[in-house]
Formats: sequence, C-alpha cells, structure tokens
Amino acid sequence: MPDQPVKTSLGIWAFGPMVTRFNPGGYKPQLAEASTADKVRTAVEGLGDLIDGYEFHYPQEIDEHNAEEVREALGQHDVYAVAGGLHLDATFARGGLVNPDPEVRAEAQRKTVAAADMAAALDAQLIVWPGVEGFNYPFQTPYRESWKWLVEGLGMAAQRCKETGRLLLLEHKNSEPAMKIHMGNIGMTLFVIHKLREQGLDNVKVNMDWQHLIMNGEHLAEYAALLADEDLLGHQHGNSGWGTFDDDNMVGALSFMETIELAVELRRADYGARGERIGFDLYPYTEDAVGVVRRSVEHWRFIDRVASRIDDAALREAQSRKDALAAYDLVYAALGAR
Repeated sequence: MPDQPVKTSLGIWAFGPMVTRFNPGGYKPQLAEASTADKVRTAVEGLGDLIDGYEFHYPQEIDEHNAEEVREALGQHDVYAVAGGLHLDATFARGGLVNPDPEVRAEAQRKTVAAADMAAALDAQLIVWPGVEGFNYPFQTPYRESWKWLVEGLGMAAQRCKETGRLLLLEHKNSEPAMKIHMGNIGMTLFVIHKLREQGLDNVKVNMDWQHLIMNGEHLAEYAALLADEDLLGHQHGNSGWGTFDDDNMVGALSFMETIELAVELRRADYGARGERIGFDLYPYTEDAVGVVRRSVEHWRFIDRVASRIDDAALREAQSRKDALAAYDLVYAALGAR
C-alpha cells in the first residue's frame, strides 16, 4: 500500500468560463478570453504543491504554438496528460473518428494522432474520451461500420503512442455531447481494448472518470478491482455527482461511501506505485475554482486516510463471508465512530 499520497493532476478546464447550453457565455464570462497560460498561472498560484501536474485538451488548450508558454507558466509542475479535443470542434458535430464522410474522418484521425505527438513532445500520456463518437436518434447510424471506424481510429492513436512510449488512456461515458456514445460503458471500453490487443497494441488502459461510472450505475470499487486485476487501471478522474448527469462536483461531496471503498481498492492495487495519479476533472459552475480543487484534494486525502485505517485483513475476512455488518463495523471504526 502506498505510504505517501499518490501524485495528483488537474484538468485546466476547471478554470474556464463554465459554459452551459442554457448559458453559452458561461457563469464566469470574465474568464472567456483568458489564455491557457493565464489559467495555469491562476491555478499554480492558488494551489501550489497540492497539484503535481496538469491536463490539457489538444489543440484547444495546448498546441504547438503555446506549449512553451504553458510550460513556463507551470514552473516545477508537469504536463501529465494531453486529452483529445474532437468534441470541442464543430467540424465533428456528427462524429470524428466515426464520421461517415471519409474526409472528415481522416481529419479526425490526423488530429487524434497529432494529439499523441503532442503528448510525446511533452512527456505526457494521451487521454481519449470519444464523447462525440455516437448518435442522437434511432435509425441514424450505421453501427457496424461505426464500430469498425472507431477501433481503427483509436488504433492509430495507440500505435503512435506505442512508438513514442506513451500510454493511451480510454475514458468512457454514456451520453453527452453525443446522446448515445458508442463507447458508453466499461464493457464496451474493454471490447475496444481487446480489439486493439489483437493488433499487438498493449499500451492501452482505462481512465476511470468517477462520475461517468456513477451515471452508469457502475460501482467504482468493483471496476477498479477488475481493471487492476487485468493491469488496465491507468488513470483516475476524481469528482462526484448526483448520478444522472456529468456534474463534476467536488470529490466526496456525493457518493462518499463508494469513494472510501474505491480508496480501499486502489490501496490494494498499490495504485500510484508505477507513476499513476489521481486526476481531478472538475467543473465548478458557480464556485471558486481554486476553492473547489483545494477542497477536492483535501477531501480525497481524508478519504484515503480513512481507507488506510480500515483493518484490511479483517475486512477481507468479513468479505469472504459477505458479512456486511462486520464490514461496516470496520469502516465506521476507521471514521471514528468508536
């Protein structure tokens, strides 16, 4: 089990204008013109060593033109991950990697591979969340062809990552912006990974976005254990929410017990020992961004300390009998109930 806190990373989009479809100018319109470097400076000044590294969408938040400026703003912090940004480009409104137009699809492939190159140049990992790869209506989409195109495009990214010694981290979600995202659950994510393994691409793992799993009714601890057992537990995007939408609320604000159990399983997996991080994917619509991130890191560290105080041998024994009462005696003892 890790004795030191697992290193952290933060998606810089937490410092944006907080746009919604009902308020396209955002709840923080004063930030609409802020450059990525400006956002980084605000984050680094406000958060200091609470955050070890940062994550950026390519090419919207980081690209070949501003990378050096961003690096300078980061100071001693690193770029931990580059995330593909097809969902932020109106060109791909009807899909990028699965667009039926071969020219649009080729452009999406080019940009995805370019994101992998950017990750390599920054000594970072690549995250692909194919949120625009899906459909909105029955009868709209050629499913077989779309899945073939999706695996093909992700395979190109994985191949480039393998050539440059990077991981490709796949992140699933069931809906939004496409109403029905093809890679919408853990099962379909594993399907993609195994299809890529058939091609000899063994550098693909899962980025667990906690609220994305919660929205699906996918239990955090169970899937962390499953992925760890298959050596597919690549990254975490910490947050919380009500379970019906991608709220990206503060860690531990909701799903508190589930997050404690996740911390137990991450400890059992020795998560962080090979450089994995707890990333934070937060969207503070109306709250102060620095405050939300700080509170999320502090909540996570408290939750992890609770997990460290649970008698794991006794918990395993209780679990061997599926004894919920004995298990909760241990959990509440760690919380200070006795």
